[in-house]
Amino acid sequence: MPELPEVETVRRGLEPVLAGQRIARAEVRRPDLRWPFPPGLAARLTGARVLALRRRSKYLLADLDGGDTLIAHLGMSGRMLVSGATLGAFHHPHPAPARHDHVVLDMDGGARVTFNDARRFGAMDLWPTADLGRHRLLAGLGPEPLGNEFAGATLHARMTGRFTPVKAVLLDQRVVAGLGNIYVCEALWRARISPLRLAGDVTAAEADTLAAAVRAVLLDAIAAGGSSLKDYRQADGELGYFQHSFAVYGREGAPCPRADGGTVARVVQSGRSSFFCPACQH
Repeated sequence: MPELPEVETVRRGLEPVLAGQRIARAEVRRPDLRWPFPPGLAARLTGARVLALRRRSKYLLADLDGGDTLIAHLGMSGRMLVSGATLGAFHHPHPAPARHDHVVLDMDGGARVTFNDARRFGAMDLWPTADLGRHRLLAGLGPEPLGNEFAGATLHARMTGRFTPVKAVLLDQRVVAGLGNIYVCEALWRARISPLRLAGDVTAAEADTLAAAVRAVLLDAIAAGGSSLKDYRQADGELGYFQHSFAVYGREGAPCPRADGGTVARVVQSGRSSFFCPACQH
């Protein structure tokens, strides 16, 4: 599932063709994805102007001039692809309709945004912008890891007294929003903290280091266009490249990049694989 860097990369790719533009025609080709679409979605989107395109955690938020916000989640295999516009140095013509193109937005300027989702675990909803914080998908989310509210002191306070592994706490969207398995593994390696450590045992100084590592790995991943492991593509259809920079994720049995004599190990925690170096992560 795309994590924060992938969603932010998609947002940046969509922003030039969506923000400030009017949706000339919206087409919804099925009644649902993971959940049913809101009633009259195509009619409510047609003619609306996108005031701003934002991201909250792993959700894309398009604020519309009618007072609603379009909430989109990519799910496991969702892609938001742009055609009929020039992105960077290349013009992307409209492709032939594909089997899994479920929502299509034709913009006033000629661009088209297509939500393609083969597995149909994605989602779209419309919600009043002024009441967005009460939407069931957004209510209760923790601070954004790239925002000013996320710092070592905040993280330490949320881990104090917790008898669960530090990795599980970082994956808790109520503690910090947008982190997934890949970037938690990478951040813990950068901070030299084992994913097996109890969160309550992490010191304030270590929490400072960990918060900085979370921020740094996310920024590095965004700069690389995210990580493409299976289905993820950027808005222009290109792959992300951060997977070539993984220190530990998916590298079981490989030497630790720190050349400390350690070998990357894999353990299963709560049904998810954790990759780490036992020699340098304690």
